Amino acid sequence: MAKIDILIPAMGEGITEATITQFLKKVGDYVEEDDSIMEIATDKVDSEIPAPQSGTLIEFLFEEGDTPKVGDVVAIIATEGEEVNQVAKKENIPQQKEEKQKEEEEAAVSPSTIEEDSLPMNSKTENGTFLSPLVRSIAQNENITPQELNQIKGSGKDGRITKNDLLSHLENKKTQAPSTSLKPIESPLVAETEAIASHKSYEGENVEIIEMDRMRKLIAQYMLKSKQVSPHVTSFIDVDVTGLVHWRNRIKDDFLKKQGQKLTFTPLFVEAVSKALQDYPMVNVSVDGDRIIRKKFINVGMATALPSGNLIVPVIKAADELNLVGLTTKVNDLAVRARSNKLQADEIKGSTFTITNLGAFGSTTGTPIINQPEVAILAVGAIKKKPAVIESPEGDSIGIRHIMVLSLSYDHRVVDGSLGGMFLKRIAENLENFDTNRTI
Repeated sequence: MAKIDILIPAMGEGITEATITQFLKKVGDYVEEDDSIMEIATDKVDSEIPAPQSGTLIEFLFEEGDTPKVGDVVAIIATEGEEVNQVAKKENIPQQKEEKQKEEEEAAVSPSTIEEDSLPMNSKTENGTFLSPLVRSIAQNENITPQELNQIKGSGKDGRITKNDLLSHLENKKTQAPSTSLKPIESPLVAETEAIASHKSYEGENVEIIEMDRMRKLIAQYMLKSKQVSPHVTSFIDVDVTGLVHWRNRIKDDFLKKQGQKLTFTPLFVEAVSKALQDYPMVNVSVDGDRIIRKKFINVGMATALPSGNLIVPVIKAADELNLVGLTTKVNDLAVRARSNKLQADEIKGSTFTITNLGAFGSTTGTPIINQPEVAILAVGAIKKKPAVIESPEGDSIGIRHIMVLSLSYDHRVVDGSLGGMFLKRIAENLENFDTNRTI
């Protein structure tokens, strides 16, 4: 009866385009409403585009590897009764796509002189070949220079370089690189690393070469950048959370019945951190050159492990304005959708402070890397039963207590040891002095 356009959705401030990484359906398929049609990727997040209505998929207006803009029509669905067209041939690419490429060519500026070892940040090569964000990201991670990109012959439309072209180029570089090209290095540590890298056990059938996926490359890039930008300092504190543990154990079943939510420790940690940030607002900042930007809002990121082994940080916006029920609902919702790749781009940006729960994997403590552009990150260790000295008016005694270690990594450019220590102590006090008579 009608043709329904499928658009690239808005995915948050600053995101204007997305790369189509994979079609999940093919032309001629009947799709139900909310069925995933294709996967798209930005520099921030991977997501899927669902069918807005049930019908037959009659046309794709772009190809895998293309980079349409937000609002572009990428596919068309015909609802029941609409005539279904045959697959559009490549030579009949819609006018919309041709106009998009023309606009890109007209808007392109001549690239400025680039040093030989600098990273390719322009959307086109010096030869005028368009580069998608995915290709640019891979090139940047692999330190491929603009001059090197010019030498790659693209197999895409109009000679565009595709992801496979770039990966093939990298593989050829590895096979062609001479094993004797290593230069002598005076540093014993670097020399030892070099010797290990050239060890013959890294060759042949006794090793497996695993290529990093896109998300792992981005994580590696962000972690390296954070260490380069921020001088990290880490402080530690033991916290007696016996009262908190007993309160949660007592109330969690009723909480589930009343609220329909599983009460984990994470929302309790978020609550304690939010209160501490209100007391010490100079931890809730970022650095811009010689300026310190203090945020008057508290958005807490929670590092979440994915089934793939990668990591993502969904953000609890305005965490200080939510009660415990609201925090629990938000934490559970973000965690579930993070693990099923259903997060929106806006839900993984804008954090002002991050929490990572090392205790979920049995670790007692760690030294986390700051999530830029924040200036601090809290690692929560596993809660363990330990013997501890209990002070009372009647004297000291030894008892079994639930103890955990909190570790705070902070940017020493703006957070000194005194501020970092007081802030960490306040989080510990919020947890240790938890009101065990609290009701929900």
